[in-house]
Amino acid sequence: METFESLNRETKETPEGMRTKQFENPKEMMPEMKNKWVYLAIPAATIAFAELMIYSGREVGAMVVHALVLLGLSLSIMFIKNEGIQKTYQAFILLPILRLVDFSMPLFYTERLYNLIFIYSLLAIPVSIAVTNQDFTRKQLGITFERIAIYIPLSIVMGFLLGVGEFFVVGENPLIQNFSIINLLSLTIIMVFFVSPVEEIIFRSILQNRLETVLGNRKALIITSMLFGLMHSGYGSISEILYIISVGTLIGYLFYRTRSLPLVTLIHGFMNVFFFGVIPFFF
Repeated sequence: METFESLNRETKETPEGMRTKQFENPKEMMPEMKNKWVYLAIPAATIAFAELMIYSGREVGAMVVHALVLLGLSLSIMFIKNEGIQKTYQAFILLPILRLVDFSMPLFYTERLYNLIFIYSLLAIPVSIAVTNQDFTRKQLGITFERIAIYIPLSIVMGFLLGVGEFFVVGENPLIQNFSIINLLSLTIIMVFFVSPVEEIIFRSILQNRLETVLGNRKALIITSMLFGLMHSGYGSISEILYIISVGTLIGYLFYRTRSLPLVTLIHGFMNVFFFGVIPFFF
């Protein structure tokens, strides 16, 4: 039976029939750096602290902290020579950008649902730049449509179950005024093609992948899932944070096993569709 760490190793048949290693665990390819935990713990803990400030109702202070994190990481990249830490900081930078854009856009557009289009369209710009600079292959990023015929129905079922779970944890929180084909279609397009792809590229394709190269698979999954949960602290509910951490762990593990960005994007997107647009009108 394969171990958790060994799943990152693949083999392929040569013309002679001999099995050769296709690629190594990325952590093994990264030179060791002293005190790397310190370099990673400081931004991760500060981002978590800012999100907990939002949870406690101190949004202005949280925005100041996020802005300082963004500035600090940007400057640090200029001076830190270790490539692994540099690229990890590039991944971390996307989190304060996500939060700062999220908090600033409602000043310009008051409709909650359509506001998401502006937020995630803007985020697609730094996310695209970060993806390019990370030097990951398409396979590592999860850009593949293999087994998509299986993953689409699977993601709908999982999205429904996870959406029901979130409903019982958080309660009713619709983003559409009534259940109609037009409203449901608008919600589905926004969640599946704007919100979930950007978030999954940030947390799974970039952050989880990068932390795997520095810390290994388990620690990368834990840290990414915790930050994913804390970034959803807007409801002011500790149970919601814990639930989304659990969801992030499940989605992160599925990404680790399948390396399929479409799968985790669809699960995330349909979870939002059911939670925000279907379940509130039928439960």
